[in-house]
Amino acid sequence: MRILVPAALSLALALACGARAQDAQLPDIGSSAAEMIDPGMEAQYGAYLLYELRRMGLVIEDPLVHDWLQGMGYRLAAASDTPQHGYTFFMLRQREINAFATLGGYVGMNAGLVLTAEDESEVAGVMAHEVAHVSQRHVLRAYERAQKDQVPILLAMLGAIAASHAVGSGNPDDNSSSNASMAAVAGAMALMQQRQIDYTRSNESEADRIGIQTLARAGYDPNGMANFFERMQRANRGNSGGYQLPEYLRTHPVTSLRISETRQRAGRLAESSFTPPAPPARPSLLLPGDLSLAGGDAPARREDVFGWARERLRVLSAPSARGAVLEYEALARAPGARVDDAQRYGLALAQMRAGRPREAEAGLARLLVQHPGDLWLELAHAEAAALSRQHEVATRRFESLLLRHPDSRAVRLTYADALGERATAEAGVRAQEVLRPLLAEAGDDPLFQRSFARASELAGDEIRASEAYAEAAFLNGRAVDALNQLDRLRQREDLNYYQRARIEARMAAITPVVLEMRRQGITADRQRPDSR
Repeated sequence: MRILVPAALSLALALACGARAQDAQLPDIGSSAAEMIDPGMEAQYGAYLLYELRRMGLVIEDPLVHDWLQGMGYRLAAASDTPQHGYTFFMLRQREINAFATLGGYVGMNAGLVLTAEDESEVAGVMAHEVAHVSQRHVLRAYERAQKDQVPILLAMLGAIAASHAVGSGNPDDNSSSNASMAAVAGAMALMQQRQIDYTRSNESEADRIGIQTLARAGYDPNGMANFFERMQRANRGNSGGYQLPEYLRTHPVTSLRISETRQRAGRLAESSFTPPAPPARPSLLLPGDLSLAGGDAPARREDVFGWARERLRVLSAPSARGAVLEYEALARAPGARVDDAQRYGLALAQMRAGRPREAEAGLARLLVQHPGDLWLELAHAEAAALSRQHEVATRRFESLLLRHPDSRAVRLTYADALGERATAEAGVRAQEVLRPLLAEAGDDPLFQRSFARASELAGDEIRASEAYAEAAFLNGRAVDALNQLDRLRQREDLNYYQRARIEARMAAITPVVLEMRRQGITADRQRPDSR
């Protein structure tokens, strides 16, 4: 019994840790296991994860990258087996090559994965694989499997221990029974690990098969997934890209057989896929002359957008602005290097962030000659003028973009931030006007809340500013800080009935989150804003 009890406890602990480890290593979702956690709780767990990642400053909150990622993600989700499922896609600033899916349809991707890919179809292939993990509910399946395996493995281990005691010499000094018991525990642990490995392989195979179908239905090259797997296999043999050994390989092992199967599926899908016809030169016969529904701007090609997104992520994920500039200089000096327009765009962004906006503006002007009307380039061009304090020039550029792209979240947020840097009441009022069309759908947007708070502060609307700052704190994982800010705001005597009711309603919604954090031992110290 001295052996039996601790051994049983050790196995129970190992099973619990194994289930949690699988969630951490391959965070996916799953099956009749849906009865274990209701969809509302799944969404809550996923939101907690995103809040915590934001609190640690790991999420890239950039409107252009956000729009590009959401566009790709929702395109794949709409072509998946569960288009009705809620999805939330987000980008992390880590350079490690990794992606994951977790409860509630939350799908995260590291910047390093995009930096490694050669085109958008490769990134879409990885995302389609993660979307398939969501649609097949692999996280809950893994948890359910661990629960089912626990009893038979425990019984097998206890039987082995009992048998080892029966054949022992009976001498208390004889270590044979102890060794046999430990061997039984080791055998049971090996069985548990093998079950977990086999099940993970099953998950991966299913996600590959369904993901590649989703990829093809969404209109991407179905070879994108296999192309990226081959890139990962080469990275495993020798990491020459300057990044850490891909974490993706640890959670998604790539083998020659897996690549071959994916390539074969892609070939079959490519043969049977339907390529949509190119759009007509004139979008509508009802529009006279050269007018179009796009407002006169030439739409950017998908390969251009991917290049801009990849280089923007290179800058945003760099350890510092100067580090980003040095990285581009190193890329240009590399043997056989050929600097393309996307890298020139990235260098301009790095120069802006390094305090060299005039150089950036000149480089962006040359790029706009080659890519007239490109939103990413024009927005950076306007931002460069604002950073070099050419306020009139910046205003003209931003107002022109706003007129041609009235529904662009990126244009409105970037313009509002530029106005906020002017730090005048007039700029604050205009920033409020620019942001107000986004207000109805920005409840879970920390970037908007922070920008709207600054605009309201400059405009003299202290109450609205305080509410927005509190909301930004909550969305960035600092629920305690948000609740304290709202509580101080509630004590103001100049609040009208509607303002007080709105504040008290928000406090009532945040309080359960704070209580749950306290129950889990997350103190106010951990909720303080970081230096970022």
